[in-house]
Amino acid sequence: MPVDLNALYPKLTNLLLDAVFVVDQDDQIVFVSDACEALLGYRADELVGTPITDYVHPDDLADTRASIVRVMEGQPHNDFCNRYIHRDGTIVYVLWSARLSEEDGVRIGVARDVTALRQAEEKLRFLAHHDPLTGLTNRSLFHDRLESAMRAAHRHQSSLALLFLDLNDFKHINDTHGHAMGDRVLCMIAGRLEGCVRETDTVARMGGDEFTVLLTDIQSAEAVSKKVEEIIAALTAPLGAEFGNIKTPSCSIGVACYPTDGEDADTLLNHADDNMYRLKRRRT
Repeated sequence: MPVDLNALYPKLTNLLLDAVFVVDQDDQIVFVSDACEALLGYRADELVGTPITDYVHPDDLADTRASIVRVMEGQPHNDFCNRYIHRDGTIVYVLWSARLSEEDGVRIGVARDVTALRQAEEKLRFLAHHDPLTGLTNRSLFHDRLESAMRAAHRHQSSLALLFLDLNDFKHINDTHGHAMGDRVLCMIAGRLEGCVRETDTVARMGGDEFTVLLTDIQSAEAVSKKVEEIIAALTAPLGAEFGNIKTPSCSIGVACYPTDGEDADTLLNHADDNMYRLKRRRT
């Protein structure tokens, strides 16, 4: 008995893990496979007859319309990625392979959910430039921002300040209460540091219990001193009850100002670092 391929094709289509869409010249969905429910949260019968652009993320609508024009002009688009809004309100990244069926006047697209891949890529990009424990800028990105800020300060004949901060006796917390608690204290310190600066400034974890703060567009030495006092007050405030009887570690802060203390990033960092260690030695 011969196989009825016309009856078999829809069944095969609905077995695909990727969703298949058929959309007419007015952007109305005329067919969609069952996989669309896993992709967008809507059943096939809910999507048929509605404009596919209704589900596109607003920020991607212009690029999506440009892709539609391209396909309708007969140019297949096999690597287009845009965002859709899932029924539950979450964002879905969709990778498309689409082409025009001229004889039917419709475009046919296969949609693959690449949300997990995109999220993994974004996490890798974040970790390349941020400290994995605190989420602060890491040493590499901080150095880039410092150099960029120094170039801007040179152009505008302005000043900036670099603070190099080290927690005193932090090893005692790790040794007495464990590294997990030490990590919690470091995260608390990071949050307090960020709360002391403007959005245009940068806080970084350089490693261990060392942090740096980049203060841009500094108006005076007094402003820097005031900021240092503000940071010390914030960092030495008592820890919350969730930290038990742990005493807030004190800190030593070295300061270097551009251009007075150096006209390149390494010189400025070394000056602030040396200044910080001089302060630490005075404690002993």
